[in-house]
Amino acid sequence: MAYADLREFLTTLDNNGQLLTYSEQVSLEPDLGAASRAMSNLTDRGPALLFDNIDGYQQGQGRVALNVIGSWPNHALMLGLDKDTPVKEQFFEFAKRWDNFPGPIERKNHAPWQEHTLTADIDLFQLLPLFRLNNYDVGCYIDKAVVISRDPDDPEHFGKQNAGIYRIQVKDKDRLGIQPLAAHDIGMHLYKAEERGENLPIAIAIGNEPVITTVGGMPLAYDQSEYEMAAAIQGAPYRIATAPLTGLDVPWGSEVVVEGEIICGKREIEGPFGEFTGHYSGARSQPVIEVKHVSHRTNPVFEHLYLGMPWTEMDYTLALNTSVPLYRQLKADFPEVVAVNAMYTQGLLAIVSVKQRFGGHAKAVGMRVMATPHGLAYCKVVIMVDETVDPFDLAQVMWALSVRYHPLHDTVLIPNASVLALDPSSEPAGITHKVVLDATTPIAPETRGHYSQPVDQPHTTARWETLLKGLLP
Repeated sequence: MAYADLREFLTTLDNNGQLLTYSEQVSLEPDLGAASRAMSNLTDRGPALLFDNIDGYQQGQGRVALNVIGSWPNHALMLGLDKDTPVKEQFFEFAKRWDNFPGPIERKNHAPWQEHTLTADIDLFQLLPLFRLNNYDVGCYIDKAVVISRDPDDPEHFGKQNAGIYRIQVKDKDRLGIQPLAAHDIGMHLYKAEERGENLPIAIAIGNEPVITTVGGMPLAYDQSEYEMAAAIQGAPYRIATAPLTGLDVPWGSEVVVEGEIICGKREIEGPFGEFTGHYSGARSQPVIEVKHVSHRTNPVFEHLYLGMPWTEMDYTLALNTSVPLYRQLKADFPEVVAVNAMYTQGLLAIVSVKQRFGGHAKAVGMRVMATPHGLAYCKVVIMVDETVDPFDLAQVMWALSVRYHPLHDTVLIPNASVLALDPSSEPAGITHKVVLDATTPIAPETRGHYSQPVDQPHTTARWETLLKGLLP
């Protein structure tokens, strides 16, 4: 299942009818952003899009890949599963592979991105077909790259090296803006570097195979290596190479590797940018990157991520890599947790199914969700359901909310809690009230309600499900 690089995964998608190559000439703006948005509007089983004839570029140059993990079939293929694997099965398969963490690492030479090197007169606009995704983005962004940094106080600790996904604004041909939230690993690295009065070296790997992209967005513990998790998820050693300027470990199969430094103490206005919340982020003072070195393949494929009003590729990419860490972290404290669905707006809303042991148990689990590493900045609304309710089936969840949730007894409100500043409802930015909605069946010592006579299924329903399934086209 291990993919060598983005190109091999695109071939797999193509072989499974999940890649649409568009060779008619298109404009960078607004065609590419509009095409990706349109695919998300049309279907949740859509193919990836590969554009190879862009106005201003020779045929075969300036290639752009969009929507690469932008559907459940593509996500299943990323895991090496049949493209028709249901979401719930993908969740439990993802969770099972976590047991293989930490997976093995393979350091290799002769990486594909070593074909060409730029150390002077770097111009990212010449190298990449950069474009704005949404109408009022302040400029061009690189939003699906893996950004690598090290802990300045413990640089030899492999697990504390971070490989994460952060939005990057292209401010000039060799100058970038980045949004490192304080709770994220790179935010902690930058804090430590600036405490020492130092710049923070970073590498930006663009155009990667999908597993490291998925893992790069996971809320892992600070000392857990994304590369070792990628190896566990793909079931094979993860291949890395050494970036020539910074010495950072980068994915072996990347299309482009950009190296530079986040400048100590320097801040500039970054944004607005159309975000995963479905709103523009506004403009904030953010750190600045100076680019010093670029390595790239011949005619690199620029992989871009459209995001905006859900659902988009962002939501598919972050659906299970958010849900599974929450599930593992909760289950360590509460073995009664059955499943976690945190697929909605990157986990600002999460649904947790649990087998209660006593009255009030579900409420305690719901509050624990908000104290996980991811929950601290997300998980604004937590819905608790019984173990018999499938949290991935919204019809079942809405039923539980409508008949088992009592607004007076089952609402737990936590005032003035932390949330990411991008949440447009937060006031001031980064502060919000959070809520647990307990839609589980009350058990002793809670005795309210009338839940003693649930309607069960007729006795031979399971046999008929099997019979009729075989008759359906």
